[in-house]
Amino acid sequence: MKKSLQENHRENQNLLRRTAIHGESNSVLIVGPRGAGKTMVNLQKEEKVQKNLLQVHLSGLLQTDDRTALKEITRQLHLENVVGDKVFGSFAENLAFLLEALKKGNRSSSCPVLFVLDEFDLFAHHKNQTLLYNLFDVSQSAQAPIAVVGVTCRLDVLELLEKRVKSRFSHRQIHLLSSLNFTQYLERVWTQLSLPDSFPDKKFAQEWNAGVKTLCEDKSVEEVLQRHFNSSKDFRSLHMLLMLCLSRVSVAKPTIKPADLLEASRMCFADATANMLHGLSILELCLVIAIKHLNDVYEGEPFNLQMVHNEFKKFLHRKSNSMYNFEQPVVMKAFEHLQQLELIRPVDGSSAKVQREYQLMRLTLDHSQIMDALQKYPQCPTDVKQWAMSAFG
Repeated sequence: MKKSLQENHRENQNLLRRTAIHGESNSVLIVGPRGAGKTMVNLQKEEKVQKNLLQVHLSGLLQTDDRTALKEITRQLHLENVVGDKVFGSFAENLAFLLEALKKGNRSSSCPVLFVLDEFDLFAHHKNQTLLYNLFDVSQSAQAPIAVVGVTCRLDVLELLEKRVKSRFSHRQIHLLSSLNFTQYLERVWTQLSLPDSFPDKKFAQEWNAGVKTLCEDKSVEEVLQRHFNSSKDFRSLHMLLMLCLSRVSVAKPTIKPADLLEASRMCFADATANMLHGLSILELCLVIAIKHLNDVYEGEPFNLQMVHNEFKKFLHRKSNSMYNFEQPVVMKAFEHLQQLELIRPVDGSSAKVQREYQLMRLTLDHSQIMDALQKYPQCPTDVKQWAMSAFG
């Protein structure tokens, strides 16, 4: 039977309460797609739990090996001075020492610790899964009261664990599914934008909330929000959209208008790669156009710097414009910058021994992105635009 977010939240809270108040060790995996509320399930609202529980947050994206993870655990528990220059024989000894250092004054009991492992599946790629083994080992034994909460998007995460690690895990899992419908999504928009009753300026709050109600009932706004809902049910992307709307509010314009939401939506869906073209120098833009023409002529076959430079020189020869004359090293530097921006990339298996001028590359943009960016390029010379739109190079 599928549980609601509130039920899953309650289940996890009970588990953390048992660790914080009764000193019971636990381990659990929270599994679900991005934006389903996995992080929210871990938030402690009970003051007594918050007060009793030390928290350590690790991420598989940041702590890429056990040494880095241990250093971060030490930092978050404020035990750098306790560790000092001590040398430990193994990871287990180091972790045991850290937990021992958390003993309370009477040395009869330890301070409970919550370990939250974001991107849990990435920790499974650490050598011998030492971190996971030791954390689960402590949570299974009576060494110290700890709760280990793994957060992951992968449903097959248990298959990644070694046998010895799996045997020490409680196999308790909380599965979250995004069951949000569009009506609830609209309610979330209303809730996020509305001012509470406790807001000091009652008159302004009433006017603001009336404006928000009018906004949410607007058909064009509903269409925009429907598009975002279909694209992603992730609340973080919704919050980004609403923040962009709010940034347009000012003293002169104290309410959010449908046009503000439309503009914010356009910014959210903007093509980041095409936007990079707006910041290119005129030489770099000309090289991109030369590559576009080569792609047209050779039907997407790889190209090299020499071919691109020759194509560019054809344009210069037709225009006889000294304004675009650049030395070979300058052109090479511009070409390398396009590669750094990942607008072009080397062909897989292209030999590193080949001279840079002849190394085969591919374009990572499509023609529509180039033409769209060209229209928005600030003060783009007319002859460059005409060259880009011409059927020949």
